[in-house]
Amino acid sequence: MQQKKTTLAEYGIAFRESAAKELRGLPLIVVLRVEEAIERLRQMPRPVGVRKLRGHSHTYRVRVGDYRVVYEIFDELYQIIVVKVRHRKDVY
Repeated sequence: MQQKKTTLAEYGIAFRESAAKELRGLPLIVVLRVEEAIERLRQMPRPVGVRKLRGHSHTYRVRVGDYRVVYEIFDELYQIIVVKVRHRKDVY
């Protein structure tokens, strides 16, 4: 009897228009680091160091240097929506 291979589903990533605009306004080196961190969320939407935001059922934040990526996870749809990309002093 053959065993089935199980594969982990990748999460899709979408940006709110405001988050995409925030990302475009950052310095290039920061954009590259943030994009890399967001891309890693496809495989592991809750990486080490992630924080769940209080008062929100699906909202998390991950640290990328001095910047924070705030995003929502919808496990049933395998979807991540990036809500904010801001400097840590401005994010909350």
